[in-house]
Amino acid sequence: MAMLTVRNLPDDIHRALRVRAAQHGRSTEAEVREILATAVKPESRVRLGDALAALGRKVGLTNEDFEVFNQVRDKTPAEPPRFE
Repeated sequence: MAMLTVRNLPDDIHRALRVRAAQHGRSTEAEVREILATAVKPESRVRLGDALAALGRKVGLTNEDFEVFNQVRDKTPAEPPRFE
């Protein structure tokens, strides 16, 4: 795992982090990790698979529309590359 050092953190911010961590019952370090995770990976973020499924439903695609891919797909097993 990566490590991160934050320099020149004002004392009042550090105190606020310690208080917030205590309110949540965790260490200051764990609180900072939670804050960073929430900031960069919010629950409301768009997930690609969900977005594509919603788009397919919006345009009216059904499972039958994808059957054509199964019919024309080459089912021959792939050959591993040769490095000779």
